[in-house]
This record gives sequence, C-alpha cells and structure tokens, in this order.
Amino acid sequence: MKIVLSPDPTLRQVAEPCTPGDPALKKLATKMAKVMYKNDGVGLAAPQVGVLKRIIVVDCDIENDEPTPITLVNPQIVESSGEPEKENEGCLSCPGISVPVTRPPFVKVGYYDLDGNECTIEGDGLLGRCLQHEIDHLDGRTLFESCDPLDRIQALRDYDAALAAGAKPGQTSSPIAETDKMPQVR
Repeated sequence: MKIVLSPDPTLRQVAEPCTPGDPALKKLATKMAKVMYKNDGVGLAAPQVGVLKRIIVVDCDIENDEPTPITLVNPQIVESSGEPEKENEGCLSCPGISVPVTRPPFVKVGYYDLDGNECTIEGDGLLGRCLQHEIDHLDGRTLFESCDPLDRIQALRDYDAALAAGAKPGQTSSPIAETDKMPQVR
C-alpha cells in the first residue's frame, strides 16, 4: 500500500460510504495505520492510498510513544465552532510543502467504529484540524482546494519545486531544507 500523490485524480473523487461493521475494514484500517506511521503522519484517509472508501485513521497523540490509532468509518462533521484560524498544514499526498489553511478550531464528528457502533469524537487543536483535513480527502478536496486562491498559487509552485527536488511523503518542506520533522496534519 503506497501513498497516492497529487495530482492523481483519485484524490479529487468523492469516496463511497462503507458498510458499518464490515470485517474487511479492520484489515484496511490496519494497513492504513502502518502506512501513516511509516510516513510520520498523524492522519490518513483511504483515498490517499487509492481506496475510494469513507474511512480515515488518525493518531494525534504525538507525546505518546505507543501507537493509538482511531479509525473513523463514514465520518461526518456534525458541529464546528470558534473563530476560524489560519495554520500551516502538511499532507502525505502533497509532500515537501506546508500550506496555510483556515479552519474552525473545534469540530464534533459522528462516525462508526470498526465494530459498527455509532460514535462521536470532539477535537480542537491538532485533532480538530486533522479530522477536518482527512474528511476533506473523503470529499475529494486536497490542501490545494482547502486554501485561499492566492495561497493556492504559491502552494502549487512550491509543490512543483518540492517534487522536482525529490520530496517524499512525510516531508513538510522541500528536501533541500530537511530540518522540518515537526508533526503536522497530513
């Protein structure tokens, strides 16, 4: 399982709903978590590995050495609040860059767990931003569609340069400036 890189058309498609409780989702979630950790990510949506299903894996507990992934099946934002904040985000599918994206600081998300139980999760800070970022992927939106038009122009230029310099998933700045191992939404 590999990370799909922009501009692959898979990233611009809307993912199909999953059947809650489908046993195949556990295997998919396990593989996705391995890919996410291998690439120093804190979130990963199925379209980012070429699977057009509405499932994401997140682990924003960057202080904990033990992996604690949370899998969300068919996640939907049911509430968002707070004054929107503009912060840089990285993305495993857009390596070598960080892009300023404006988002509300708090979200409440409804989803199903891997056993098919209805759940909710609330998040602010990194978790809130990560949930919004990964749900964007399920709706066919990348960083380039999530930022404002002027930032998009610069981000596309930076992305072309980063790819030309050999950027790999998990890098949030060009490989030329490989001093950026800060965790970011990816």
